[in-house]
Amino acid sequence: MDVSTVIGIVAGISLLVAAIAADGSIMGFWDVPSMLVVLGGTVAATLVNHSLSDVTRVMGMVRVAFTSQAYSGTELISQLVGLAEKARREGLLAMEEEAAQIEDAFLKKGIQLIVDGTDPDLVRSVLEIELAFQEERHRAGQGIFEDMGAYAPAFGMIGTLIGLINMLADIDDAEKIAPGMALALITTLYGSVLANLVFLPLAGKLRSRSNEEVLYRQIMMEGILSIQAGENPRLVEEKLTAFLSPQQRNRNVEQTRGQEGARMTTGTVGTNV
Repeated sequence: MDVSTVIGIVAGISLLVAAIAADGSIMGFWDVPSMLVVLGGTVAATLVNHSLSDVTRVMGMVRVAFTSQAYSGTELISQLVGLAEKARREGLLAMEEEAAQIEDAFLKKGIQLIVDGTDPDLVRSVLEIELAFQEERHRAGQGIFEDMGAYAPAFGMIGTLIGLINMLADIDDAEKIAPGMALALITTLYGSVLANLVFLPLAGKLRSRSNEEVLYRQIMMEGILSIQAGENPRLVEEKLTAFLSPQQRNRNVEQTRGQEGARMTTGTVGTNV
């Protein structure tokens, strides 16, 4: 569970409710027809603009936004350096068993391609195409939420116009003007809140997750091509570390030192025995 997404939405709703309750009645801001106009109109416009299959994938995209996915660049680099060491010692064909045990489909495909002796340019081309279509799928999901963020305020305004028309129809009754005006403005509130607290932030969260995954795949691709080229594992590590932020690089250095220290300790114990 991604805590920041949940905290952001809950905190936003809580603050709005607290602000409303401080100077008025919460029930005065609740109107089912207004909510139906905003939500129903937003969903309808989204269905017109996108295919049904794309819209039905929205629930899966929402799950991604609320799920915490840990992409550890340091662990990935450590894995790729290990593969580079094995390939340098035993040759590329020795990685066939390693490829069968890799869970990530993108990395598994890349290792299998170099084990099969595929030309390096073709390996890069295949992986770049895979990465490009993955980004395109991610952008489609982001686009749906961005469109919903644009439609919600528009249908809020439409609901307001509907309320004003109904209010003006009873303009002879002065007692109905003020309540009618308040009710008409509620749909604008609903549209703005849904757009700026739910739809647009979810689109931004999906964009951030997509950027993280793309960077993760780019590290994989460069590592795979470096392994195929037979580069020194130390140089492979230095090249891939360049993809990481300074904080991640420091963690990677500390992790590497810890592994080297563990190996030295093991070797010393073995010698003493």
